Amino acid sequence: MSVLVLILAVSAACCLGFGFVLQQNAAQQAPLSDFLSPRLLLDLVKVPRWLGGLALMIAGMILGALALGRGEISLVEPLLATNLLFALALSRRQTRQPLGRQGWLGLALLAGGVTAFILAGQPRAGNAVTDPLRHWLIIGAMVGAALLLTTFAKRSRLNWGPVLLAVAAGLLYGVQDALTRVSGERFSAGGWTELFTGWQPYGLLVIGVTGLILVQSAFETAPLRMSLPALTAAEPLAGIACGVGFLGDRLRTDVGALTWEAAGLAAIVSGIDLLGLHPAMPCGTTAPRQERNLQHR
Repeated sequence: MSVLVLILAVSAACCLGFGFVLQQNAAQQAPLSDFLSPRLLLDLVKVPRWLGGLALMIAGMILGALALGRGEISLVEPLLATNLLFALALSRRQTRQPLGRQGWLGLALLAGGVTAFILAGQPRAGNAVTDPLRHWLIIGAMVGAALLLTTFAKRSRLNWGPVLLAVAAGLLYGVQDALTRVSGERFSAGGWTELFTGWQPYGLLVIGVTGLILVQSAFETAPLRMSLPALTAAEPLAGIACGVGFLGDRLRTDVGALTWEAAGLAAIVSGIDLLGLHPAMPCGTTAPRQERNLQHR
């Protein structure tokens, strides 16, 4: 593994983690009438804290794109999942909560899972699949699942809705990471002309804005401990599926390697869940919907 890729990916995770906390701090005060509406973004751009969080998130995405340009998506995605560690660090500073057994166990599972998956799988570059049907099948499955989850979330916005929205956004962000990799390759091959004659950069824009609305709606309606773990767990799984499915990433496939890869991914998801439920994570607002709407009129 390249040291530069490691530094870029972890730096991206740091920016993303801090940015998510600042965004949720602001989004939880937004009127619930903006739920799943572009108006939510128009309201939030007036909040300096949210803009700061957005700037950090964009910086994280740029660093992540640089890492994806130099390393396999199956390698970078597990490293990006460590953004939850940085989110917990900032939240812990705000709440003054100690890590305790739950925090240390979650940290060990997340870090150990990332290490186990990378060492067992040994992600390496291969030949990308040129068949467009395979691209569309995998991307369509991810986007379709995200749309289905969003539909269910509308019906239970204050119960399981935020979790479903976060999973949907994570799936879209995993596809976004894959399209970022493809866009970078097109740019390297033919410059700006090659880049903008393909559909990928336009797909990136649509997916990015849609994912942002889903994430902010999840942040708006529930504590960070409900939404961020689901987002953080879904994105690397979707990204790895795209990487192996059509970007040509190769993982070891012998029985021993597959066993450790599966164990690593399970540890990552378990660690994310434990850290996301840690008392240091912001609990969000408990103000009734009507009261919050009145405050923003």
